[in-house]
Amino acid sequence: MGNNFKMIAKTLYGFEPLLANELKNLGAMDVKEGIRNVSFLGDKGFMYKANLSLRTAIKILKPIRSFKITSEEDLYKKIYAIDWSEFLDAKGSLAIDATVHSKQFTHSKYIALKSKDAIVDKFRNTEGFRPSIDLDYPDLRLNIHIENNFCTVSLDSSGQSLHKRGYKSATNIAPINEVLAAGMLLMSGWDGRSDFMDPMCGSGTILIEAAMIACNIPPNLNKKEFGFEKWKDWDVDLFEKIEESCLNKIRGFEHKIIGYDKASSAVYKANDNIENANLSEFISIEQQDFFRTKKDIDGKLHMLFNPPYGERLELLDLPKFYKSIGDTLKQDYPNTQAWFIVSNLDAIKNVGLRPSRKIKLYNGSLDSRLLKYEIYEGTKKVHKRK
Repeated sequence: MGNNFKMIAKTLYGFEPLLANELKNLGAMDVKEGIRNVSFLGDKGFMYKANLSLRTAIKILKPIRSFKITSEEDLYKKIYAIDWSEFLDAKGSLAIDATVHSKQFTHSKYIALKSKDAIVDKFRNTEGFRPSIDLDYPDLRLNIHIENNFCTVSLDSSGQSLHKRGYKSATNIAPINEVLAAGMLLMSGWDGRSDFMDPMCGSGTILIEAAMIACNIPPNLNKKEFGFEKWKDWDVDLFEKIEESCLNKIRGFEHKIIGYDKASSAVYKANDNIENANLSEFISIEQQDFFRTKKDIDGKLHMLFNPPYGERLELLDLPKFYKSIGDTLKQDYPNTQAWFIVSNLDAIKNVGLRPSRKIKLYNGSLDSRLLKYEIYEGTKKVHKRK
């Protein structure tokens, strides 16, 4: 117990229960859901494991100080008072992200700047050198969080956001965030026990995340670098041991994962990303217009997709497009559980089927719904009578 410390995993709106569940399954202690975040206790090895393994986390933060602040000057003084040499060398590099929810402190960029000034001034005054700023791969990334007049200073153990898994070399016109894709798959109950399809697969994100869930592959195995790899207490032997234990939990997958896209450029990009993720043996992609396809596999099919939407693809006739989705599912995809995300809430009416679930999510800043449609063999009435 002595080596455990508090951490905060940040996530997307609506994913807090999924992330809490992931953390519990990994072995976290004292898991508590917040708004767009989940706090928990664990040790250094668990921090490494959480960064490698969590599908719905964006960042894992390690809080080091919390205090009340009355003004920007007060913030400066309290950040200056921290012994930064414990975490960073004077000639190292630094980046600061700030999030602010306060009537008094309103500009997150100014808060980040003031905090940076305090740290840099402290080093210059005590050691004669100052750290440089590196926004991409700093030696230390900090998060300053202000809630009303309460400030929490955290080390960012993840470095670049965990949605940047490291397998994407190419994206299409409207790529979906990897954490959003993984969260939707988990919400849909995808467990790798049937065939899976994304009929509008774009650059392949949903297919890749589906394969990683099915095979229990840690989502961040391909990540270029974690923030904690540059910390003063970085333990490469411990990390390699944790990584090996995660790899030992990978399992086989007996079904098919299929992607369609009607654009050849999307198929090319998706195949490229799938190869980067080392998942070519599990996923096959065809250049197909979904509206001209039929289900050609026996048994249950789990489908999840992100249809193109009006904000990014202005040329689409949305009512006709969503009616075609409904018609294709109803006529050509029996015994399918179909899920898709919609950001144009009016468009839902055109599907012509009644969703059995509607879950509120955000796709970027767009208010969206994840919809579930159960397509039975024959009609629903026949299904119920069986």
